[in-house]
Amino acid sequence: MNRIDTHFNVAGDMCAAWIYEPQECQPPSSRPIVVIAHGLTGTRRDGLGSFAERFAQHGCFALVFDHRGFGDSAGEPDLFEPERQLEDWAHAVTFARTWAGVDPDRVVTFGSSMGGGNALAVAALDPRVAAAISQVPFLNIVRQAYRARPTASARMLLAAIRNEYMPAVGQSNEAAFVNAPDSEAGWRHVVSIGEDSRWRNRASSRWLLGRPFNPGRHARRLHCPWLVCVGAADQVARPATAIAAAKRAPRGELRLYPGIDHFDIYDGPGHEAFVADQLDFLERHVLTANERE
Repeated sequence: MNRIDTHFNVAGDMCAAWIYEPQECQPPSSRPIVVIAHGLTGTRRDGLGSFAERFAQHGCFALVFDHRGFGDSAGEPDLFEPERQLEDWAHAVTFARTWAGVDPDRVVTFGSSMGGGNALAVAALDPRVAAAISQVPFLNIVRQAYRARPTASARMLLAAIRNEYMPAVGQSNEAAFVNAPDSEAGWRHVVSIGEDSRWRNRASSRWLLGRPFNPGRHARRLHCPWLVCVGAADQVARPATAIAAAKRAPRGELRLYPGIDHFDIYDGPGHEAFVADQLDFLERHVLTANERE
């Protein structure tokens, strides 16, 4: 398929993006588009292309983007704020609807981890979004986050009070946003198999003092189909919260994968299992028979 390097603007800053075009997409036909992003510090180069390629092969456009301040995007480097990323998502969806050949009423949001929470929130706030997919979703920081050692938690709180930057991933005894067992090695593997990654192990921490990250609150009033892909062995985003959210959603569809941890979904058998269910979901909710031919 054809991949186009493009961008859109948010509050005067450029968000870098790729558009994956489906094969044999000729006007006047129009196709769905899947809008894709990581959460926290993850970038478009870190394992998301393998999902976008499969969606394009199956007949969908895919838009993969970097949040402001991360990856190839402009903006204050490493500034993370949940509401800021949601603003980026909303602009990405708006931009996706303008792409030639896209059906603006068949936009699907797709995210991993915190991006999975954002995919839910953006879909809930935009009644035109046709469907949402959240994989290994991080939906509630209070209920889902790994319980770090008290000394590490204290250092994290102190960093937030001082408005300092912290590592995105680290060991269980370190002050890092993700410090569950095996998580640093897992994420660094994802970066290593990516595409010339621009990822930096650094993000601002002041947001920890604000309203707790909780996009799961949107599940009960979500208007569209929502596929929730949960790793049963997820140590970063504990599974029970995502399972409960999927069951609360009026059109939620839960898939549970035994033995799968948070970063097992970007290659190998875990990746294939997730993609197979995601393609089936897209097939049933946004694709039609004549588009597959």
